[in-house]
Amino acid sequence: MAALHPLDKFRFCPVCGSSRFLENNFKSKRCEDCGFVYYANPSAATAAFILRGGCLLVARRAKEPARGTLDLPGGFVDMDESVEEGMRREIKEETGLTVQDMHYLFSIPNLYDFSGMTIHTTDMFYRTDVDDSANPVADDDAAELMWIPLCNVNPDDFGLWSIRQAVIRFLELRVKSLAN
Repeated sequence: MAALHPLDKFRFCPVCGSSRFLENNFKSKRCEDCGFVYYANPSAATAAFILRGGCLLVARRAKEPARGTLDLPGGFVDMDESVEEGMRREIKEETGLTVQDMHYLFSIPNLYDFSGMTIHTTDMFYRTDVDDSANPVADDDAAELMWIPLCNVNPDDFGLWSIRQAVIRFLELRVKSLAN
């Protein structure tokens, strides 16, 4: 995935307004007039593999990017919240479910196109199980929710690159754990 420098859209120093706000290194810009340095560090994002009785809860994306494709419940972590708090909040917002017991699985670096910018993210993936009485309801960024048997999950149906990669990895981990 080729991308422009994350700060290419920022031409002027946000402190002094100088046009001499230049690339300092691969993740920062520095103002040659006032010395201000700004780092474009990755944003934290989460996604959940929510399982119930051998099925995975998936969402159909209500918004761009990749509107109409499958996704996992999740989203960006807000300032002043832990990754786990962000994951629980996103699950609640998109599904109405309240989860307590989550298990971190892995992370994937990602490029997320939004509002004409390429946002660098670190996507963190969790697994949680819910009981058979769990009744999720689509809300927020989810147009609809559905339970798909794990044997029928097709990574190609997931529109976002990192989610597709995570689904592939999750299914591979699951096969390995069943083989042991």
